[in-house]
Amino acid sequence: MSEYKGIKGFQVQTRTEDPAPYAQALADNPYAGTWSSGGDMNQARSAMLGGGSRTSNIQAGGTNPSTGYPDNCEEYNGSSWSEIAEMNQARGFSGGSGANAEAVLIFGGRHPSGGDDYNNSELWNGSSWSETHELNTGRSRGAGAGIVSTAALLMGGRTDPPPSLQSEVESYNGSAWSEIAELNTDRINAAAFGTTTSAVIGTGGTSPPDQAGTTNAESWNGSSWTEVGEVNTARIELGGSGSSNTAGLIFAGFSSPPDTHHALTEDWNGTAWTEVNDMATGRASVGDSSVTGTTSALVCAGYTGTAYVASTEEWAFTGLDPSTTPAAGYADAITGDFYYNSTTGQFKTVNTGGAPIGSWSSGGSLNTSRKALTSASHGSATSGLVFGGVVTAATGVTEKYDGSSWAESGDLNTVRSRTSGAGTQTSAIAAGGYAPPGTQDYAEEFNGSSWTEIAEANSARYAGYGWGVNAEAVVIVAGSTSGPGSPFGESGLTEQWNGSAWTETGDLNTARIYLGGFGGTYTSGTVAGGSTASGNDVGNAETFNGSAWTEVSDLNTTRTQMAGYGTDSDNGYVVGGYNYGPNAGSANTESWNGSSWTEVADLSTARWDLSAGGGPGSSIAVGGQPASSPHTDATEEWTAADFQIKTVTTS
Repeated sequence: MSEYKGIKGFQVQTRTEDPAPYAQALADNPYAGTWSSGGDMNQARSAMLGGGSRTSNIQAGGTNPSTGYPDNCEEYNGSSWSEIAEMNQARGFSGGSGANAEAVLIFGGRHPSGGDDYNNSELWNGSSWSETHELNTGRSRGAGAGIVSTAALLMGGRTDPPPSLQSEVESYNGSAWSEIAELNTDRINAAAFGTTTSAVIGTGGTSPPDQAGTTNAESWNGSSWTEVGEVNTARIELGGSGSSNTAGLIFAGFSSPPDTHHALTEDWNGTAWTEVNDMATGRASVGDSSVTGTTSALVCAGYTGTAYVASTEEWAFTGLDPSTTPAAGYADAITGDFYYNSTTGQFKTVNTGGAPIGSWSSGGSLNTSRKALTSASHGSATSGLVFGGVVTAATGVTEKYDGSSWAESGDLNTVRSRTSGAGTQTSAIAAGGYAPPGTQDYAEEFNGSSWTEIAEANSARYAGYGWGVNAEAVVIVAGSTSGPGSPFGESGLTEQWNGSAWTETGDLNTARIYLGGFGGTYTSGTVAGGSTASGNDVGNAETFNGSAWTEVSDLNTTRTQMAGYGTDSDNGYVVGGYNYGPNAGSANTESWNGSSWTEVADLSTARWDLSAGGGPGSSIAVGGQPASSPHTDATEEWTAADFQIKTVTTS
């Protein structure tokens, strides 16, 4: 085919192969970002314990010579800090994990009067602290990692008395701490980030007092520790942020001689450490974030060498590091130029930000074909969880997906359909639903193998929607407050679960049933579509800020009985559904980027009453009702793509 020069206003280059995608450019080159001032804490301190994100964070305890070891705690909302309930035991110098300020776990630490280091943990549920499961070995100055409050690692540290450095590692599963494979190197005051199955620990001290630190780093794959690329600057008492062993940041810290309180930031891409932009203020013994990392991070308070400070700084991703030169071909991909692949005979564009592109493909079949089922929507295409639904009647069957096949797990205690669900494969909630003789208010919690009944929701309802990253921080919204039929009594009710109780909060602006949605944190989510009591489908969408709903842009395709999934309120999808049109069932998939909806690749099979789970890069659509049968066992997997094929018209 000849080279086209002008197609729909674009200059089109001809290539024999696709250019390197933007995602690959990011993987092979350091991220660029900048630190900016955040809100000051109410109390200057260092050596805090805590977790959360850049915009939703808890910092607890710590130390300050003028106050000793404070037991007071503070919560950050992205702009300001507020004091919250005190811990049960004042402590400092240890670790924490958590997704947001509604669910944070802290563990171990130094006793304010000396003596034995702590072996217990404390859990914050959004309103109070409670003592929870004990470590096998009490210690301080260990490194903590974990992006949820029910799954954490504590690595290394020091036991006292007598003082002794540790290589021991303990893993927490929400019910107990277990000793796992030890580090290759004893260390204290190190930085760490990641999860119980994918983590990194870097630098830290290897022999008391070892004020210089080591450049050594280790990576955890869920079964063993491997020494990896060395950091550029050895130091102790630094912070870390990230969600896997392939992407994270370490920052701040102290080394001697000479006595230096560092502002250094290093980026880890799974292969190497690269120095990126410094913080404004060098400091050590800092608080940090758990969930985020290379794109978003928080550093809190600490000691500058001359003073204890209350200031915070926030890291924001800005793109590829402009100081590096990407490998050949990246420039084309990054600019998003339209081009013609002469080998495949296709016109393409590169995904450079906007709506994720990709495609649906066939996955493993459910063991029990059904419709009106529910997914724990947080996860990926390799960690699905579905439960309940309708076969010929309501069922309680629960199934887990590993990326290729479904396996049955413990059944719900109360069979039901169209329940609201949230969480992950190992920590989920099922709330409400319908089963004869009527609409349910029952709620149950899943621990990875079985369901346990918990406190009932305030309102019985079915065909609502739920979101949350685990069973300790869940939101359910909308649904029908009466049994099937017309009118079905649609609702705008919103309830939040904090791990121990349900609390009603602001109602939707448009009450509805059979809606879709997505969310990550307890205080942030988006819903769209559904039906009203009059039987009219709605296309409008609303976002939640933790207390109130705001209307945002409408869907491109109005529909009901669809599914939704995503990682946060600004990054999700709705898929499938029913639109009462000529074809009734919908295969349509739409992506939300925080301001607009974009149609992306359709499902292979149109269906409604389905469920879905995962995130932008990896997700599943499961079960439901296609036009050809009452229900299906089919799973479709979404895979993100770097390129989108375009149909063009020559000029």
